[in-house]
Amino acid sequence: MDGGNEISHGPKLITEGEWAGWRSWTGDPFETQSGPYYFRTEEDGAIRCAFRAERKHMNGGGFMHGGCMLTFADFALFSLADEHLKDSHAVTVSLNGEFVGPAHEGDLVEATGEVVKAGKSMVFIRGLISTGGSPMMSFSGVIKKVARRL
Repeated sequence: MDGGNEISHGPKLITEGEWAGWRSWTGDPFETQSGPYYFRTEEDGAIRCAFRAERKHMNGGGFMHGGCMLTFADFALFSLADEHLKDSHAVTVSLNGEFVGPAHEGDLVEATGEVVKAGKSMVFIRGLISTGGSPMMSFSGVIKKVARRL
């Protein structure tokens, strides 16, 4: 680490608390502030992302803010595509979402999905964010692998 300015690219395994056994990236300042968000690989190989809704995630009406859902969807894109991004630096080039339901403070919010196609430089992903089995937002996005800046 260089004075806390170097971004860690690999996910960190959480070993304590509610999220023990889950992984998260710790080097993204915005996700650290807006999350924390977590992901894990299920027994069937599927990737599941999750976080616990807090007061800071709510809008003025007491429901989860759409910006929070989109930020979590962006996190989910990279979690779902993680195996296709090994040894790569990547950026989101497209993120689409359709809001279909709310979440409230204290809810467990989860995302599942799949990589639709992974090419040499682009990865296409789609997924669903839900809470308590009720859908909140469907999303799709594209990640582009890019060269690291020196």
